[in-house]
Amino acid sequence: MNAPAPAALNDLLQGDTAGRDGFARLRVDEPTWTRLAMGCAAGLHDLGAIWHDAGDVSMLLLDPRAGHRAIVSLATVAGAYPAVSRHHLPASRLERTLRDLGAGRPVGMPDPRNWIDHGVWPNAAPGQTNPRPDKSYEFLPIEGEGWHQIPVGPVHAGIIEPGHFRFTANGELVVRLEERLGYVHKGIEALAAGADIDKVARIAARISGDATVAYSFAFALAVEAALGWTPPPRATLLRGVMAELERLSHHINDVGFICNDASVVALQARCAILREDILQVAARCFGHRLMMDRIVPGGVAADLPADGAAAIETCLKRCETDFAAVMRVYDNSPSLLDRTVTTGVVRPELAARFAAGGHVGRASGRAFDARRNFPYAPYGEVDFAVATRRAGDVDARVWVRVDEVHSSIAIIRDLLARLTPGPITTPRPVAQGPAVGAAMVESFRGDVFIHVRLDADGKVARLHARDPSCFQWPLLEAAIEGNIVADFPLCNKSFNCSYSGHDL
Repeated sequence: MNAPAPAALNDLLQGDTAGRDGFARLRVDEPTWTRLAMGCAAGLHDLGAIWHDAGDVSMLLLDPRAGHRAIVSLATVAGAYPAVSRHHLPASRLERTLRDLGAGRPVGMPDPRNWIDHGVWPNAAPGQTNPRPDKSYEFLPIEGEGWHQIPVGPVHAGIIEPGHFRFTANGELVVRLEERLGYVHKGIEALAAGADIDKVARIAARISGDATVAYSFAFALAVEAALGWTPPPRATLLRGVMAELERLSHHINDVGFICNDASVVALQARCAILREDILQVAARCFGHRLMMDRIVPGGVAADLPADGAAAIETCLKRCETDFAAVMRVYDNSPSLLDRTVTTGVVRPELAARFAAGGHVGRASGRAFDARRNFPYAPYGEVDFAVATRRAGDVDARVWVRVDEVHSSIAIIRDLLARLTPGPITTPRPVAQGPAVGAAMVESFRGDVFIHVRLDADGKVARLHARDPSCFQWPLLEAAIEGNIVADFPLCNKSFNCSYSGHDL
């Protein structure tokens, strides 16, 4: 019997139109589901997310080249469905998470180990249809002579979220890194189930606090699409300003900490001062240093004060001048470049296979940016270039950030110049029955995806969120191979994946 051939998303979308959220929705049978999974492995389209809802398992598939994105759903049998990871390994951690939460049973998983369930939850969960996996966790064994293992974490020095890293090394040379995450699982999806929109908006804003604007933005867009809710033009522009200020602050901060991990503390201090300037301006203009809870469904919760645009412009000028000085020192410091150039390389083909977003993917040649590939307001009317590099090392990830700093400054100026007086919210439409909505928003790490299902009363029946870190953490394991143990902090910071966003 001939093996099934991979199926391309484009072939299934012929004649199908996307909903008002921009996502096509397809129901498929098991053979088609498997062929689409094989299509991910064949590079015919990208895998964006996997989740379970009301007896169905769904996966987000993307074809950025054709501008297509679709949510493909399959009816499960008591939660069971053919595992995507059997054909496409980047799905493995998504499906292990799904299984641990009792929300699905992937059949044929190549790695059946538990993932975010660390054996401290109750033995049963409401509505659970399958037994929890074995609570023990076995790291991959050492084979051969002369190897040793170095355990690091989950508790780390300084203020940092918990994660365990198990290095297999020969002397200082790392030959394998294996991660163990899930220590900051918060039960986001369970907290959201049955709650009203306002409460879930606050929950979404706290999925990963450093990307609070991006998550609030994505949740608002998903709810607005589900309800046919249109925010006013001024609010749309202010959302973009907040999103770019968030991106600006973190990119500058990350460059500083990369320099710090290479022992150039003075540059980190300069970047910390610049970040503090941005945070203070955000607090002055929007009432919160991180702009948390400022983007809400229907608009924004805080308007820009009369002197806000001028305050932001003053901050942007300081950023341009002082950050340029930081990068001149960086680019003319051989000892610093010796630590970053050719360190922690992610090959372009691997970044493409994992559909890595943000600076991790773009530093390895994957020119994907949700603002450009699947534009949402206000980015459909904003002109900017997607910054990319090909080297895939720490240095490339630094320069992608630097390019995006310049881009964000230009975007903020463009959006502020187009601001006109007007309302910042619109009333919530009356729910007309159950509805679904999805959104993809570019955070400073990469694309954040949120899917919501509202019940007949307009409450959130189901929320699924996927952080860009889900596809970046595995690449960190690949990046450190062949480097020395002492370079891990540098590689790790150049990625700056979210623990909280990953663990949900």
